[in-house]
Amino acid sequence: MALEGEDLAPRTLGWRWHTAAGLFLLGFLGLLSGVEVSERPDLVADTWLAKAYYTLGLFVVGGLDLGTPQNGPLLGRIALWLAYFGAPLLTASAVIEAVIRVVSPNRWRLRRLRDHIVISGANVLTLSYLRVLRGRDQTTQVVVVADGTDLLREQEIQQRFGATVVHGDVAEEFLLSRLRLGRARRVMLFGDNDFQSFEAASRILARRPGLAGRIVLHCQRLRFLRAMQDTELLRSCESFNAYHLAAAGLVRDQLSEHFRSTAERDVVVVAGFGRFGQTILEELERRTEDELDQVCVIDTDAERRMLVVEEQKRLSSKYERLVLQGDISHPDIWFRLRERIDLGKGEPVVILGTGDSENNLRTGLWLKALYPNLVLFVRTNGKSKFAEDLGAEHGIHNISLTQLVEDYVPEVWLR
Repeated sequence: MALEGEDLAPRTLGWRWHTAAGLFLLGFLGLLSGVEVSERPDLVADTWLAKAYYTLGLFVVGGLDLGTPQNGPLLGRIALWLAYFGAPLLTASAVIEAVIRVVSPNRWRLRRLRDHIVISGANVLTLSYLRVLRGRDQTTQVVVVADGTDLLREQEIQQRFGATVVHGDVAEEFLLSRLRLGRARRVMLFGDNDFQSFEAASRILARRPGLAGRIVLHCQRLRFLRAMQDTELLRSCESFNAYHLAAAGLVRDQLSEHFRSTAERDVVVVAGFGRFGQTILEELERRTEDELDQVCVIDTDAERRMLVVEEQKRLSSKYERLVLQGDISHPDIWFRLRERIDLGKGEPVVILGTGDSENNLRTGLWLKALYPNLVLFVRTNGKSKFAEDLGAEHGIHNISLTQLVEDYVPEVWLR
C-alpha cells in the first residue's frame, strides 16, 4: 500500500527524449567523423566539446549558423543531414504539443488513452479504490469523471494517484464519446447520484456492448438496488453497495470466526439500523443463522426500517428477533434491552454501527465498563488512529467503513 502523500504518477521517459538523444548522437558523430560545414569549415579541427555544443544548437536554429555539410565521410554526412532535419522538427513538435496542452489539456491526455480505467465520481469510494489499485499497479491509466469536485480533492487524485480528472456528467453522450470507451479495460461508476450512474451504464452499454461484465455499478440506496436486481442492465453489470461490501467482509472474516469459537448459539445486538446495520443483518442470516439465538435491532427509526427489510426479504424464523426503537446514546434503551437479554452472560456481540462516530465511541466505552464480557464493535466512517488506540486500550474492536471497503475490494476489479 502506498504511503500517505506519495506521488504515484508513473515516472517514465517519453519517446521524444529517446528521439532527441538519437538525433544528438547522429549530429555529434557526424561532426566527429570529419564532416565539414560550409559556414564553419574550421569546426572540423575544434575539440569534441565544441562539436557537442554546436550539435545542441541544431535543436534551436537547425544548421543555419553552420551551413550545409560538405566533404568528409559519406556516412558522416548522412548522419549530420538527418540531425539537421530531425532536430528542429522535434523541437517544433514539442512546442506545438505544449501549446495544445495549455489550450486543451484534457483533450490531449484523453486522445492517448488505451487499456485504461474510467471512474465516475470523485468521492471517498473513488479514493479508496485508487489507493488499493495503486498499491498493486502504478502504471494503468485512470480517468476520473468529476461532477463538481473541490480543488483539493482533484489535486489529490492527480498528484497522489496519477489520474486524469475531467469535469462533467458521465451520462452525457458528448463526454462519453471522449473517454475512449472502446479501448477501456473497465468502467467504475461510483457517483453519488444513483439514477445518474444507472443512466450512464445504460448509455455506455448502448455505445459499447463489449463492456458488458466490465462495468462496476455502485448504488447507495439498497432498496433501489434490490428493486433493480432483476433487470437486463444489472445482468450486464457488476452491482454493489459499499455498506454491503464492508458488512459482508466483517461477518465473513470476524463475526463468523467468533460464532464458531463459542459452544452455544449467540446473541447479537445491531445498534444502528441504517444501510450498514441492515446489510449486517442480511449477512448474518445468509452465513450464520444456525449460530444465532437472539438478534436485537436498535434504531431511532427501527420499526419502519425493519418493515422495509421484511418487505424486500422474508427474514428467518430460526432465531428470536427483537426490535427496539430509540437512541443508542440514551441509557433507557439499554435498560429496556436488559429486561429481554442478559448482556452480562456469555459473550454477546454488540455492533455500534450508526453514522455518528463520536456517539458510537462514547456509548461503546460506557457499555464496556458495564459489561466487560461484551464482544464490542464500534464503527467509524474513515480511518481513525484515535479510535484504534482507544479500542486497543479498552478491548473494543474498531471497524472503519473505509478500511473494510479497501480490505474487501474484489481482486477482479483491479485487473
